Amino acid sequence: MPSIFSRIVAGELPAYKVAEDEHHLAFLDITPLVEGHTLVIPKKEVDYIFDLPPAELAALHQFAQRVAKGVKAAVTCKRIGVAVIGLEVPHAHIHLIPMNHVSDMNFANPKIKVAEQRMNQLAAAIGAQVPAGSDQPVAAGRAAEDTKGGRETTEANNVTASSGAADATLQQLQELTSGLHYLSESDAPLQAVSYSAPGTGLTDATIAELAGMPAGTAVEKQELTYFLRNHTADNGVLGDPALANRFKALQMYLKQELNGVQVYRLGTGPQVPVLVLGEGEGGKLAGFKTVLTET
Repeated sequence: MPSIFSRIVAGELPAYKVAEDEHHLAFLDITPLVEGHTLVIPKKEVDYIFDLPPAELAALHQFAQRVAKGVKAAVTCKRIGVAVIGLEVPHAHIHLIPMNHVSDMNFANPKIKVAEQRMNQLAAAIGAQVPAGSDQPVAAGRAAEDTKGGRETTEANNVTASSGAADATLQQLQELTSGLHYLSESDAPLQAVSYSAPGTGLTDATIAELAGMPAGTAVEKQELTYFLRNHTADNGVLGDPALANRFKALQMYLKQELNGVQVYRLGTGPQVPVLVLGEGEGGKLAGFKTVLTET
């Protein structure tokens, strides 16, 4: 009988997906120790993690490392704890647990209950921060109601980010956003993105899908200058003129090189995924994504 995780991989059961590639999947634990508790699995069903061939074990941990970076960026914590128990489900998996104290890693602690809306927000926020791998783009933030019936990641369902080598605009945006963080009540890195133009047009449902949110998620539009106003002020939000100039350069590039640049805020707090997109050559969409923290 397939494990419950294999049924999630097959699309027979829903999950709050965070990231995915050809061989691995990450999704939120539905009985977490803390908010953001994430499970990372190989898609191939193997009961005992150390029965994986060395190369596959290494690949699983490399994937988990990328996911952990996303969790750390999206959830307020000191570190991401790592645990392999191996007794709960007969399918190899790694626990990634946001932690501020050693006791946060105690599996004897009572599990918490997180509302569905909050789980969707967490999945999207984490997925938005997971860096793409060198060989596979990440299919991030697929919420529970968006994974039923064995839906696979396709160009229609999850527009794939273009590779930097083939996209000069993306390369330039990567340089402009490198090391920049958007400061709200917490800070989150800016990550350059480039997408193929969706055939359905840039509707709210399409924006939500690009951000890994359910189709019915509320989308609020903002003007780019307003969105970056605190960061492009003379001394910037941190009192650093050099940093403010970098944000000004990013804003200028977006306005000069892309058409119809718009800021899209998805859902409500405390963590709000944000996409900033404009149309470039060939109809491609490009810009950056980040996460706001609003409590």
